[in-house]
Amino acid sequence: MTETLAYINQSLETLYPAGEIQGFTRLIMAHVCGLQPYQLLMSKDKELSDTQKREICRIVERLRQWEPVQYILGEASFYGLSFRVSPEVLIPRPETEELVARIIHEHARRKVSILDVGTGSGCIALSLARHLPDSEVTGLDISAGALRIAEENARRNRLSATFVRTDILLAHQAAEAVAGEWDIIVSNPPYVKESEKAEMERNVLRYEPPQALFVSDEDPLVFYRAIARLAKKKLKKDGTLYFEINAMLGKETLGALKEEGYRTSELIRDLSGKDRFIKAKE
Repeated sequence: MTETLAYINQSLETLYPAGEIQGFTRLIMAHVCGLQPYQLLMSKDKELSDTQKREICRIVERLRQWEPVQYILGEASFYGLSFRVSPEVLIPRPETEELVARIIHEHARRKVSILDVGTGSGCIALSLARHLPDSEVTGLDISAGALRIAEENARRNRLSATFVRTDILLAHQAAEAVAGEWDIIVSNPPYVKESEKAEMERNVLRYEPPQALFVSDEDPLVFYRAIARLAKKKLKKDGTLYFEINAMLGKETLGALKEEGYRTSELIRDLSGKDRFIKAKE
């Protein structure tokens, strides 16, 4: 196995930072060989099968093409759960875990109804379902492929949630898709401006779904306004709207919510100090 570990490092060392390669190595060996990180040191003399070696070579070659390791392995961790992912859904980010943590903290031990707009893999909806177990959770998405993955992730994690296909930008259709009222509406919608593409990593640009990432520079807050309008109709009295936002558009997003009639809104920084979330009430 020592030769295989050296092969992974040598194949990737000119493309990725050393720390990232170490992370890839741990994921690869766990996925292919069933070895957890703490077992690697003690298993260096272990002989890998030809099948395992071929699979590792296949993964490494895909990494050399900048394909995200989560898509290669078909799974990603988020808030202590394992989610299937594919290029039909975004790879869950650590910043979004902070949003989930805030909602869980603020609504712990409450039975709440939760609507996740733009659910993708279902990582927000299902993490909330796990940690607010008496709650009713629904996820919306325009992508049929994303909804299939979200439903698979619900089964994978033995969690209950409802997933509905609709276009949030079509106000009447979206309002009809979600009957009743909600205690919490949460969304991490597309918010990266087209002009910001030049600053993004090539693995994101090549492989992650652009419709879940990008908005036009002319109207970068289009999804926030649409969701805010839906929330005006669908939030219960004293209900709460939560957003993940573009860190460069915090004040602008607050202004858009004020224009939509939200009297109380709070801009919240993430752990790196960037404006990242908004919490709003009517």
